Amino acid sequence: MTAGMAALGVGIGWRPEIAEAVEGLAAGGPGGVDWVEVVAENVCPGHLHPSLARLRERGVTVVPHGVSLGLGGADRPDPGRLADLAARAEALGAPLVTEHIAFVRAGGPLTGSPRLEAGHLLPVPRTREALDVLCENVRIAQDSLPVPLALENIAALFGWPGEELTEGQFLAELVERTGVRLLIDVANLHTNHVNRGEDPAKALAELPVEAIAYVHVAGGVERDGVWHDTHAHPVPRAVLDVLADLASRVSPPGVLLERDDDFPPPGELASEVAVIRETVAAGGAGRAPTDTGTVADAGRPRVVAAGQGARERLALAQTALLSGLVAGGPVPHGFDAARLRVQSRALTAKRAGVVAKVAPELPGILGDGYRPAFGGYAAGRPMRDGYRRDALDFAEHLLSRNLPEDPAARRELTRWWRDRAGARPPGRTTRLLRAARTALTGARA
Repeated sequence: MTAGMAALGVGIGWRPEIAEAVEGLAAGGPGGVDWVEVVAENVCPGHLHPSLARLRERGVTVVPHGVSLGLGGADRPDPGRLADLAARAEALGAPLVTEHIAFVRAGGPLTGSPRLEAGHLLPVPRTREALDVLCENVRIAQDSLPVPLALENIAALFGWPGEELTEGQFLAELVERTGVRLLIDVANLHTNHVNRGEDPAKALAELPVEAIAYVHVAGGVERDGVWHDTHAHPVPRAVLDVLADLASRVSPPGVLLERDDDFPPPGELASEVAVIRETVAAGGAGRAPTDTGTVADAGRPRVVAAGQGARERLALAQTALLSGLVAGGPVPHGFDAARLRVQSRALTAKRAGVVAKVAPELPGILGDGYRPAFGGYAAGRPMRDGYRRDALDFAEHLLSRNLPEDPAARRELTRWWRDRAGARPPGRTTRLLRAARTALTGARA
């Protein structure tokens, strides 16, 4: 086991749709789990979901897993988001919290351009300048959290031009400079192998395995030569092979199955958990005992503050990329245009899926026309103020164009919109006046 880490065992990602099944797995027995992880943003500290409260009462460890900090972005971490993550860790009595090595938004004051939200985890350029920014952001986060922080490597459909470090080297230097723990996702290593030609074994050989807090395992699917990390399919043999390789190098304190959609029956979840447990045991059977030492967080490692120029250059680069992905902007120089088109379509599909979950009435009203209509709406139109606002904007977009064509569906959509947003959708004149006011305000600023 890695030094200084809490022993977690084998766990599963808690989701409301499978709450009952997870509670059953946590009760023990074949295919049982020892702990759970929950998406941090879905936790209300003062009003825990009854299932999470029951798990906590039974002594089951619950770890909050954040998705919105954007520590790999150019801005310093938002104090409000850090305070929220800290409150969730304390509400759950968690031994640590986890986040991602990614950026999720761009633009804003550093660029003098509107803020853009990705709605997804996007890769950080593996350059020393971007690493300086990331390290400073990580230290700010560590100083704001009541428990240790672990960061996850992400899956990516594309790479940045001019990268200076491999993934393993990037992670190793991050740990050396900040003492942060690592959450190694072996499914993401496999994804990057298929999509970017990166060798998982090389990454595992280069990263500091003694810093691993726990491991993610998840399924995906390959389409047209691209691996999609869906978390909605069974864990494939190739991902289990990467897990076995990792387990042959170090005994991970915890391993967790992630499943976010298309949930199978409880028995199938239990079988996947059992296979993961068996894979870890088999991988570690031939491992020679090693002294992994102590993790860097025991002291105060060297952190070089990122200069303002580095932040501004990173901000401009990330904004240009995100503009090309979600706002109809040009493909930045040096990027693979075909891969960015795939990523753009994936972002739109994910956005449509999340809107369908937060506003299930919309696909009910639009039927098979929901996704094509959403794709037309989202093309060149970034999300603003979260997915619920996105659902309202989508409905307003359709109604202002006298869509859908079926009068009954249009009346139903109008009623839905009125119940949530106002008396009636704005007409063309109102929309033009809004645009003029926005342009005038921007000019004065």
